[in-house]
Amino acid sequence: MLAIRMQRTGRHGHAMFRMIVQDSRRTPTSGNIVALLGNYDPHAKTATFDKEKASYYLEHGAQPSDRVIFLLKSQGVKLPSWVETENKKTATIRHADKLRRNRPPEAAPAPEAVQVESDSEADTASPVEEVTETPTLEPTATAVEPTSVEEPAVAETEEVVDAVVETPDETTPSTEVPVEK
Repeated sequence: MLAIRMQRTGRHGHAMFRMIVQDSRRTPTSGNIVALLGNYDPHAKTATFDKEKASYYLEHGAQPSDRVIFLLKSQGVKLPSWVETENKKTATIRHADKLRRNRPPEAAPAPEAVQVESDSEADTASPVEEVTETPTLEPTATAVEPTSVEEPAVAETEEVVDAVVETPDETTPSTEVPVEK
């Protein structure tokens, strides 16, 4: 029985292939071939071969290899109905649950706002703004009120600092240094 297969040629590390017709009991390296149909360059992905010779040998019972079937189909050669094309192999994926595409979607973390626990006097004296991240493309000018060198501005910041500091329990020993006013 005849086989249409690929015969490796080319130098070491740079393979080139010939498409040959050969007795199926021989190895491609034996050198005994019936016909040379063409060649294939896997680096440039180009195949040149005689389509008429290939279809002649296919009609007369030559069995093509899987790679030859692929090349003949890509060049538009009509294959006989008895030629069995192997389905594309699908590899099984180990640990498919670890792939990113199979993980459940994670909720995007919301930007956290700065929260300050304070008395009602501190809220009315100096409002605390929430800090959020906003992407900006152009530099923006922020309006800043001129601060005067007065004692009330310093006093307001001390009230906010006092509101954040927690008072230690009487029962547990404290290693914190008390804040003086």
